[in-house]
Order: sequence, then structure tokens, then C-alpha cells
Amino acid sequence: MQNVAVIGYGVVGSGTVELFMKNRESISQKIGRDCDIKYILDLRDFPDSPFADRMVKDFETILNDKDIEVVAEVVGGTTFAYDYTKRLLEAGKSVVTSNKALVAEKGAELLKIAREHNCNYLFEASVGGGIPIIRPLNKCLAGNEILKISGILNGTTNFILTKMIRDQMSFDDALKLAQQNGYAEADPTADVEGEDACRKICILGSLAYGKHIYPDHVHCSGITRITLDDVEYAGNAGYVIKLIGSVKKLENGKISAIVCPRLVPKDNMLANVDDVYNAITVTGDGVGDVLFYGQGAGKLPTASAVVGDIIDCLKHQQRVLALSWKESEDQDFVVNYKETETAVYVRIKADDAENLKSAISEMFGKLMYIERAGRPENELAFITPVMKEADIDSNLTILSHSAEIASKIRMY
Repeated sequence: MQNVAVIGYGVVGSGTVELFMKNRESISQKIGRDCDIKYILDLRDFPDSPFADRMVKDFETILNDKDIEVVAEVVGGTTFAYDYTKRLLEAGKSVVTSNKALVAEKGAELLKIAREHNCNYLFEASVGGGIPIIRPLNKCLAGNEILKISGILNGTTNFILTKMIRDQMSFDDALKLAQQNGYAEADPTADVEGEDACRKICILGSLAYGKHIYPDHVHCSGITRITLDDVEYAGNAGYVIKLIGSVKKLENGKISAIVCPRLVPKDNMLANVDDVYNAITVTGDGVGDVLFYGQGAGKLPTASAVVGDIIDCLKHQQRVLALSWKESEDQDFVVNYKETETAVYVRIKADDAENLKSAISEMFGKLMYIERAGRPENELAFITPVMKEADIDSNLTILSHSAEIASKIRMY
């Protein structure tokens, strides 16, 4: 029976079709009935594709075909994808996706529509590519109160930082190499500015804590200002720099969520995650720390998660899977990052840098200065004690009257 459709025949879409068709016989056995891909929707022509006879350009063909039970939306974005997904769910057709932007913005609404129409909206591939994280968080770890989720959620930035740390490449050179290798887009903004990781941590936080966390309410900073000087200072102090997304529940019941570069201790599991790999740590009150590690992007790893969701939907026809969180127009439960406590690494430049040490100590109390080979006389680097970030920023504002604040990176 031809009961599956795929919208979008780009990298992930073609990978989804390739993997599904390669394993179609075993997939049918797992489901307990025959299944096949009937339509592939794309506005482009693919005359040389072995699946050219399944290509269509009209969305209504998929929407109006009663045989179609599950649709993989891998077109991306929040315009056409949102309209297609909403209409499919309203028609009672399950939708699976790798579209993190759409899930992060409209997840609560689309999950609600799916429940109301006795179908499913699944998105394992939206976080971590081929790494299983959504399903384990929703099922295997459901008996835990999730205390914290934290991790490396973007392979492009991790590749760039790895090259800076291992090979002493500048940010610009590492980015060019990432683009040459196909790890970064021509416009890498979403990756290097942390937007991609932000969407992913919002999805994980929404699932873990039951309320929709919107990216607009999560502080997000990227890696574009990280220099080789920062990498060297961090290494000398026993740390590596990683772009980390994290979300946790505070004692007052509110949620803290942030995406930013951090100095991670070298003995931490995340410090040893290199290149394009992702790793996510989940801390539960019963299970403790659990690490999910693997390829966070790529054609077949992401397709693996998409096909897994297709199988889940076909197995549970006419049954709503327990995957949901509530809409939350009021985002007061997400605290301002400046109200949370942290320690930070700071690098300053000033003609009389050494003479500023007493003033810096007076501001921050006990702190740790870091050295590097050939440190210029006009430069100082130090790590502050743990303080409310608003207080750290107030001190740095005062210090900025006497010195240039060249870098500020939070500690892990």
C-alpha cells in the first residue's frame, strides 16, 4: 500500500526517500503491513531520479489522497511548511518533520491540532539530527523530573571551534573550511550566531517542562567574537570553548534558558565532543546524567530520525502518541538571563592593564588571572567568581571606562 508522502526533495528529503526505499521490506515487517512512498512533492524537476514517476508539484494531490496516512515535511521554514502541516493535520494525516524552526515557533499549536484530529506530529529529526533525544526524553526518562538539559546542539559551530582549538585556525578560516566541506551554508548566520541551537533548546525545554518556550525569549549569542587568544587563555586554565545550549528548572519553578559560548572544563564529557558531532546531556532526579552523542546533521543521519518517526506513525494508526506541551503566550516563567548566577571569563585591553588589578579585585572579590605565552602588557584575562550576571555586567560597565572589554564568555 502506498501510504507515505514526502514534501521537499533536498538533502534531507532525498535522504529520507533513499533510506526508506532501501529498507522498505524490513520497514513493512516492523509495521506489520505493506507501506510505500506514493508522492514526492517538489517544485523542481528531477528527470534523472529513480523516483521521477512519484514526483508531483501540487500539494492538493497529497492532501486529497485518502491513502496517504503519513507525510514527511522536510521543506523547512515557517511559511509553506506551516500551512501544509496545519492542513494535513486537520485532514487527519500524521506529519513528521526535521523542521526545527517550525517546531520551535508553532509546536504547541500543531501538537494540539494533531490531538484534536486523532493523528500525530512527530519531530525527532528536529534536534540532534540522527541522535535519538525527543523520544527518550518523552518516554524513557518520563519518570524523572528533568533538572537540566545542556549540550552541543550545532555541528557547524562545533567544527569551527574544533579547528580553532586543535589547528589554531582563525574563526574566518575555520568558517571557510566548514563551507568548503558542506557543513556551513553560504549564509552561516543561523549557525554561528546561535539561532539554530536556540531553536533546538527551546524544543527540548518545551517538551521537558510542558510549556512552549519561544526563541524570542531566550538569550542567544554566537561564536563570531571568539578569537585564538581566547582559545589559548581557556586552554591554559584547563578549559575548551564550546557553544552550549542549556535549559533548567529553577527552585522557584521558573525556567532558565540560554545559548552562548562557554568555557567547559577539559574533564567534562562535552569538552571531548569534536568536529560536527553533537552531544546532549540530560539530568534527571532519578537517572542522574545521561549523554546522547552522535552525528547531529547530515543527509542520512537526519533521514534516519525522519524514517523512524514515519514508522512510529504507521505503527500507531488512529492512535495519538503522548507528545505535547501547552501554549504559553505569557513568557514570565522564562527568567531574564541577567538574573541568573554565573562566573565569566573576561579579557580586557588597557595601556595600564597591570595597574587595574587592584580595582578589578575590589569589584569582583576573589578571582583568577590567566596567563598565556607572550601575553601583551596591555592585556589581562581573568575568571570572576559566581555572581548574578547583572552585577557582573555593572562592574564591566564601570571597568569599560578604563579598559576595552575584549571578551566575555560564561563558564560552564
